[in-house]
Parts: sequence; structure tokens; C-alpha cells
Amino acid sequence: MTIDAWAERLRDWLPKTPGDVLGLGCGTGSLSLLAAEGGHRVTEVLVGDADAPPVEGRRFDVILARHVLWMLPDPEATLRHWCGLLRPGGRLVLIEGVWGTENPSGIPAARLISALTPMAAHLHSERLSGDERLWGRRVEDDRYALVAVLPAAPSRHKEVVDVHLILRRGDEVLLARRANTGYGDGLFNLPSGHVEPGEDVRTAVIREAHEEIGLTLTPADVSAELVLQHRGPGEEARIGWFFEAEYGAGGEPRNAEPDKCDELSWHRADALPDDMVAYCRAALEAWRTGERFVLHWQEEGDAVRYERGRAERATVLAPARGAHHVELWVPDFAAAEASWGWLLGELGHVREQRWEGGGSWRRGATYVVLEHSPDMRGGGHDRLRPGLNHLAFHVGTTAELDRLVAQAPGHGWSLLFPERHPFAGGEEHCAAYLEDGAGFEVELVVAGWTGDRGPS
Repeated sequence: MTIDAWAERLRDWLPKTPGDVLGLGCGTGSLSLLAAEGGHRVTEVLVGDADAPPVEGRRFDVILARHVLWMLPDPEATLRHWCGLLRPGGRLVLIEGVWGTENPSGIPAARLISALTPMAAHLHSERLSGDERLWGRRVEDDRYALVAVLPAAPSRHKEVVDVHLILRRGDEVLLARRANTGYGDGLFNLPSGHVEPGEDVRTAVIREAHEEIGLTLTPADVSAELVLQHRGPGEEARIGWFFEAEYGAGGEPRNAEPDKCDELSWHRADALPDDMVAYCRAALEAWRTGERFVLHWQEEGDAVRYERGRAERATVLAPARGAHHVELWVPDFAAAEASWGWLLGELGHVREQRWEGGGSWRRGATYVVLEHSPDMRGGGHDRLRPGLNHLAFHVGTTAELDRLVAQAPGHGWSLLFPERHPFAGGEEHCAAYLEDGAGFEVELVVAGWTGDRGPS
């Protein structure tokens, strides 16, 4: 290897005007020394993590790194962090490669180019393998240099928008274990992805559901549940839209991307696994408790994996308002749990608490309590007397209404006004009226029904 050959290359890669250079993964320091000889002011971090160098807020004109990115656990996140250490118009000078054929090591140039394209105003790559002067011998490996120049002035702030699907089966949600993605591998996450140019968020989540878990959803199958702004450790901020769909809509879920996911599994929403991406876990906890607008802001040193006791990273921006809960005192909690528990689960409520003689089921900000209270007086419930007449809930479609009405008798419910079903409330009101064994009535209303179709 000759110093002159590297000096020639550096003159092309480094700015013509001397500036501040941060050398990372410097090895013998030969390139840093050449940069200093060219008039640049060089800083070498002697003790510290290369992916998050301890530079205490300083900014640089150049970051120079040779054969270090390929050894770091998340090169894309590292590049984003390094770009944040550069001044406007600054540049990354990266020397990397891929070595070996049977079990290659290193990192392909295409991967780094893809990661840097959104951030760089100009990218230049050079193949270095063919210049024997650089290595002192002939090499067959793929060795290259990549120079990324940032915009000379800060661009308008932009954030990645991603979409996530909460596929719900009663009180369970479907999670996918990430694999071979370079981010959060081995951790559970919701089926998710980025919004592509020209897409709206609803179209994007329908596309991602098809690509990742093989569902063919329609716009009527999904509803927006949560918007969360997130910043991961060492990353730029992003906006996440979380949509909900019911199990059965769009077909049976399957692992349609086994190269990126090695497991699909159902988990109770109130008993999520700890081996989850922290971002996803925070969103599901917020969704389960009815929050709709949340910040999840992680700091340097935080983990991508969920850590118990770090809930302070999630901040509610718009606390839930409106109805808090409804409490029904029932003569037989076991019977009520069998009938109401089934129905509330089918309507998207998640079992939250259970105690001797009582329990609660939550959906969003509102929950329903069923309790056999020791203070309850006798006499039974009569919906025709002053007091509670019935509770009403939305259902999504007429097909869903049909299914619930067909299954209800097996769970202790009977259909009221069968001769006028499903228009017992009037021709413009599609609903089912059910009564349980204790005389409590519920009304299941088809949301947004316009009269253009009826139950099958």
C-alpha cells in the first residue's frame, strides 16, 4: 500500500477548503494523518462507540470512516446519526467493501447508497479494488469508496410516514416476529411498512396487509385508531398511523414474507410479550387505553426493544374525553360473564380486569363493568321501568350483524322483535335488539347504514 495513492484519492474526496474532520474506525490513523497534512483539522475519537461517537454536540465538515460500518449492528441508523453530526454541505467519506465468496463479509455499496439517497444532495462512488497501489497487491474483493455530500442549506423538514395494522381477534392482536431486516430482528411488531409516493395512509395499510400477511382488505375493513409520532434512539422522527381490522376480513392471515418474518402469533392485548419493538408496544398500550394522539420520543442510549419501566417515553397529546365507563350490576356474574363477555369481545372490547364477582372490558377510552355487588338490592332488572333501558353499540357491516345475531343464542342472548328484524327501529335504522337471561337489552347498530343494502 502506498501513501501517495491514498493521498491522491483523498484530495478528490475531501473539500478543497480545510475543515473539521472526524475520523472514525481510524486503524493506524494513516488517512487521518493525510487529511491533517492537507490542512484539515482532524479529531480522532480514541475511546467511544463508532455508531454514536462522544463528540458532545460538536459539528464537522467531514466524517471519514474506513472498514467500520460493516461491523456495526445497524448501519442505516448509524448513517443517519453521522449525518446529524455534519454541518450543512458536509460530507461522509466511507471506504468499505465485501470480502470473500463462500461466506462473504462486509457491506454492499448498493445498501449504503439506498440509505444515503434520501439525505444526500450528491453521491459519488468509486471502485477501489482495481488499484493495486492502494493495497500493495492485486485484490479480487469488491472494495469501494462512497462520498455523500449533504445539502448546503437545511431542507424543509420531512418525516417518514409509516402504517401499522392492528388485526384484532376478540381480545387478541396479531404480531409478527421480524427477521433479516436489520432493524429489531427477533422482536415482535405489527404488520407495517412505509407509505409510498402518491399513496394515502389507508391505501398504504391495505397494501402492506396484502404484502405481509396475505389479506385482501377493502377501505371499509379498516379504521384509523391512533396517530403516534416516534423518534428512535439516534434516528430521525417519523409519523405512524395505526389502523384496526377484524379477524376474518380479507381472508386468513399467513406469513407472506418469510424472508422478513419468521413467526405470526396471536397475543392478548392486555398481556403483550416483552420481546417487542418499543415503538409498537407503546402504540398498542395507547390504543388499548383509548388514547389517539401520542408522542413516543426515545433518547440516545434507549433500546429498540421494549424495556419495562420506560413508559415515560410515551406522552399523551390529547387525553381521552367523553364517556368513561358504564357499570351494570347483575344478579349472576358467571352468567353475565359468559353472555356479555362474548359479545363485548366480538365488538372489540378487551378484557381489562377481573375480581371476585366482577370484571371490566375496555374499548378505547370507554369500558363496561359487570358486577354482582354485595350492596345490590333484590328485584331484578326491568328495562321497561325507569332507569336503564338498553346499551347500544356500533357494528361495522350488515354481514357482521348477521353473524352476531346467528351466534348470540349460543351465548345466552335472544332476539327481540324478530318479526321486524333488522328494522325494528324503523326502515332507515338497521339494527338488532338482543336480550340476555337477566333482562338486559343491547342494540347493535350498523354504522353508516344508508339503506342501499340489507343483511344477507
